[in-house]
Amino acid sequence: MKNSEKAIIKNFAVGLPEKLAYGNGKEMESAIRKQPVQEAYLTKDGFEGDGVADLKHHGGPERAVCIYPYEHYAYWNDLFDTQLPRAAFGENLTVTNMLEREICIGDIFQIGEAVIQVTQGRVPCNVIDRRLDMKPLLKEMVKTGYTGYLCRVLEEGMVRADSTIRTVAKDSQQVSVLYANEVNYHRPKDIDGIVKVLEAEELADEWRQFLTKRLIKLTAGG
Repeated sequence: MKNSEKAIIKNFAVGLPEKLAYGNGKEMESAIRKQPVQEAYLTKDGFEGDGVADLKHHGGPERAVCIYPYEHYAYWNDLFDTQLPRAAFGENLTVTNMLEREICIGDIFQIGEAVIQVTQGRVPCNVIDRRLDMKPLLKEMVKTGYTGYLCRVLEEGMVRADSTIRTVAKDSQQVSVLYANEVNYHRPKDIDGIVKVLEAEELADEWRQFLTKRLIKLTAGG
């Protein structure tokens, strides 16, 4: 996020797990269909009134807040000739001027009264395809790295739909979310790339564990 470009919340949404129909009469439990709100209190575990169905792959202190760049909506709408609904990717905050290539692991932001820190890129799952009935979307998200990202909460507080987003600190390692996505999804044998991502001290433990295992396999016997 450049100093001259102000980040703005375009949509603020929360939601609890519910049964959703998809495909040919199938059902799934998910909280991806979040609804717009004017305000919500942000705790270390996430926004009050928000939740996840799959606790293994979603939620927890290191994945308390999901952010998605607003600019990508125009890209997806054009690519698929559609009009995506708000919070289409199950994100809490849809924001401008906070693209994956500009936001780094460990960056800290104040949003309203709360302070958050970026921990990892969001890992797309098939719930997105099921909800939107746009099956190639998941593959395209991985291909482009337009995944959005997740954050831990450093200071709890009230967040409003019109809250100001302020950069508190940029991480010194400068490992962007897009770079981490690129290494993870497209350069699985890039030892130097993996090492660079692991140098981001505030990287989510889950990412640190699987990238460390990948690095050990690549360097074993070398």
